[in-house]
Amino acid sequence: MSRLADLIEYPWITEKSSILQQGGKYIFRVRREATKNLVKQFVEGNFNVHVIKVNSMNISGKSKRVRLQPGYTNDWKKVIVTLKAGEKIDLT
Repeated sequence: MSRLADLIEYPWITEKSSILQQGGKYIFRVRREATKNLVKQFVEGNFNVHVIKVNSMNISGKSKRVRLQPGYTNDWKKVIVTLKAGEKIDLT
């Protein structure tokens, strides 16, 4: 079970994600090795809810420049977890 806990980094809290939470969708930032099945197992096991759907997407790093030195931000992955109607997760 500790392997599952390591895959989820933290919930992604933004204005858009707050609006989606009202419809039963929650966004998490996860490690790149996380699969949809592992995320589903983690959310169902830790929050005692029923997951209907998991959508995942890879976010590419952006090019940045700091003091004339070019570089890139890290690539990362986020998932959108859709819960059964009427179920909620307390992320606070």
